[in-house]
Order: sequence, then C-alpha cells, then structure tokens
Amino acid sequence: MIQTDKIPELIDPQAMYSTNGQEAWRVLGIMAEFAIATERLRGVRPAVSMFGSARVKPHHDYYQKAELIARLLSDAGFSVISGGGPGLMEAVNRGAHGGRSPAIGLNILLPHEQGGNAYQDLAINFRYFFARKMMFVRFASAYVVLPGGFGTIDELTEWLTLVQTGKDRRIPIILVGRQFWQGLIDWMHDKLVGEGMVAAADLELMQIIEEPEAIVAAIFNYYETRGFQPSRAEREKMLNL
Repeated sequence: MIQTDKIPELIDPQAMYSTNGQEAWRVLGIMAEFAIATERLRGVRPAVSMFGSARVKPHHDYYQKAELIARLLSDAGFSVISGGGPGLMEAVNRGAHGGRSPAIGLNILLPHEQGGNAYQDLAINFRYFFARKMMFVRFASAYVVLPGGFGTIDELTEWLTLVQTGKDRRIPIILVGRQFWQGLIDWMHDKLVGEGMVAAADLELMQIIEEPEAIVAAIFNYYETRGFQPSRAEREKMLNL
C-alpha cells in the first residue's frame, strides 16, 4: 500500500466531535437506510422503476401518459417504483395504485420540498440520495424514463454507466417522448460516439418507445426466454454496485 505524508494523522481527540466525526455517524445512517429499504422491498419483484419531472401538472399530456403506462404495468404484474414526489412521480404512483400491483414511492427528504404523494401502497423515506438510488437499481427489471430535468438525466446516465461498465445486468431502458429525448440522442451520436467517448453499441442500451402498450410488450419480450429473476452471476454483480 502506498503511503503518503500529505495527509496528517488524526491526533486531536476533539476531532471526533468535528465534521469528520459526524461523517462517520452518517455512514451508519446510510447503512441503516440500506438495511431497512432492502427488507421492505424484498418481495416487490418483478418491478419497473419509472422516473420523470416533479414539475409536470396533472393536465399535461406527459402526466396522463405516465399514469397510463404505470397502470398497464401494474395490471401486468409489475410493482412500479417512483421517486414518490409530485409531478410525473405522482402520475406513476397514481396509475400503479389503481392497478393490481403495488405502487412504491422512494421519497427523498429535501428542504423546501413538499412531501410524498398520496398514491403510494408502500412509501420509504430516505435522507441520503446514495441509498435511495441504489434501491431504484437493485429491484428493477426495467427502467422507464419519462421527460424530466437534472434528476431524471442523472438517473438515466447512471443506469447507462452501470450497464455499460458491467456493474449491473442489462435490462430494458426505455425512454418515453421522442420529441423530448431525440435531441439528446442525436447529440450523443454526434459527440459521444463521433469523438470516441463511447461505442456506438452503447447507445443501443436504450430505446425510445411512445405507446404505453408497446412499452409493456417490449419488457415482456425481453424476458420471454430468461425470466425476471436475476441469475446467480447477475446477483453477484448487483452486490458489487
């Protein structure tokens, strides 16, 4: 192991009560969130994680489509996981809540943000983004990505990175809204592939599908010959996210 003298040794006992000491306790808090969420979600498979903007209002076409997709997935036997908040997250929970499978909300506690929506059969509150994001990945058999902002794009690119690097199993990643997403896809082809930042095959990890019924069919078609449960090798991958 390479040693360095650039980091001073901790010799001040008062430092345990400083910011560094508090960070150690936060690690324990993250571990507790992992344990609680894993226990509460262990029976939800197969599940689909859906993401989208918190700012979209109920009268918007995006809201109505998100609600319909979630309802179809729920009636098809999928637990549907969302971020639990307003906007398209509410639409997702609302649609799944009206179906026969659970509507799950992974709520994040944020200052100046309203609480979770009222359409959650199972609600889990998180203080730490890290633990929450892990649960979206760990229990999903597919990702459905609705129009959204920074948070939605963050989730999309994280999923793509995990699959591209072999840290997670390959599952369907479906974008909804060609008019919304096509500019980003074109930019990825032009800049990321064009300048050698990713391989052209990496963009095949995701697809755009518009029709709600076609989204459900695409997920079933993907698993037709393999089943929804992760294989032993895939479970090993997921333990090392």
